[in-house]
Amino acid sequence: MRMLVVTAVPAERDAVTRAFGGEPRIREVPGAELHRAGPFDVLSGGAGPAAAAAATAFALAAAPASTPYSLVVSAGIGGGFAPAAPVGSLVVATNIVAADLGAETPDGFVPVTGLGFGRDAFAPPGDLVRDVAQATGAVRGTVLTVSTVTGSAARTAELLAAHPGAVAEAMEGFGVAEAADRFGVPALELRAVSNTVGPRDREAWRIGDALTALTEAFGKTAPVVESWTRHDRLDRHRD
Repeated sequence: MRMLVVTAVPAERDAVTRAFGGEPRIREVPGAELHRAGPFDVLSGGAGPAAAAAATAFALAAAPASTPYSLVVSAGIGGGFAPAAPVGSLVVATNIVAADLGAETPDGFVPVTGLGFGRDAFAPPGDLVRDVAQATGAVRGTVLTVSTVTGSAARTAELLAAHPGAVAEAMEGFGVAEAADRFGVPALELRAVSNTVGPRDREAWRIGDALTALTEAFGKTAPVVESWTRHDRLDRHRD
């Protein structure tokens, strides 16, 4: 059983593979490299939901028919909403939401579903979210996917008003989940918080600490997801 992990940038990819020691094995797929470490094939798919969706779809399509992926994980660093997810914490998504996919109207923002088409959220398997959170100490809650990173207090307030359960924002989760859903594969999102969502203050960001936390998280996550995918496949076989 193999699982696919999709990050935005190589630094995040390498943080994941470091959890398993040694040098990862590298395999080329269309538009990217897969770095194999532990039970995961990890790729750096690019920033933003479109790049993440394309990279995920290519990797899923390139998987051998005899060993398809059983889980896709969107992973990396992200912004945390205070006080729920402080800098240095981990978050695991109970819902992966496209927070800015829709339309501006005189009455405010309308999500794409309110326009009568598409979807704007995916829910990872609840038991897997619970088990990963317990193993890593991660905060559970909605993780927002945005195409423009939040940089003001006003925008932060708008997002929290629209999504009261939000604990973090990033730029790729919804794209990864969208592609995984097209292939019938469950998706998970796991983030290490490098900064607080709100007015941009680069000096307060702790990217190195967040990458270290991501490495530690995947060391703890691997046995959880391996056990979950094994039981999930058995359950599907029985059905």
